Amino acid sequence: MTLQEQFGQIDIYLFDQLLRGNITLAMRVLDAGCGLGRNLAYLLREGCEVFAVDAHPDAVEQVRRLAASVGNPSPAENFCVAAVEHMPFADAMADVVICSAVLHFARSEAHFRAMLDELWRVLRPGGLLFCRLASRIGMEFDPLGDGRYRVGNQSWFLVDAAMLLDWVRERDAEMVDPLKTTIVEDRRCMTTWVMRKAKAA
Repeated sequence: MTLQEQFGQIDIYLFDQLLRGNITLAMRVLDAGCGLGRNLAYLLREGCEVFAVDAHPDAVEQVRRLAASVGNPSPAENFCVAAVEHMPFADAMADVVICSAVLHFARSEAHFRAMLDELWRVLRPGGLLFCRLASRIGMEFDPLGDGRYRVGNQSWFLVDAAMLLDWVRERDAEMVDPLKTTIVEDRRCMTTWVMRKAKAA
């Protein structure tokens, strides 16, 4: 099996977390905004217990089919059509929560915080939250109001470093890595934000 077949189109920064042992196959993983499952292919194939949500039914059905095709034991009801800010899962149910290329579609700062609060709710104490999102770290963008900016011909919610670090402090979380931002062809900035929830006292 080639690396491409084994890992699919996994986000390179998520792959880094796997290589370093921050995500293991023994963990329960939730992908919030899973899309077609590009970040789940390896985990599903290796038998990891996986949960996923997406607002698009076709995407969720694709992930269900992917799980079945590789013999993953996670039941079909683990894969749900739902908004990230309203996930149908219990508190503290996941060891790892992945949210890749989703948060910058927030409609406002209130919506952004609602999504983050929900990601945090379903993460167990000591668990890992992996986010990759558009930001304005390294480039300037035209503001449109309520945290949204013009990015090409689109309107995205863009964070800066202070917002992300303030959110970490507010929740007494631990940064697993420094913020890492990639500037993509002088058109957008993509930031990787990885933190760990404090363990229960």
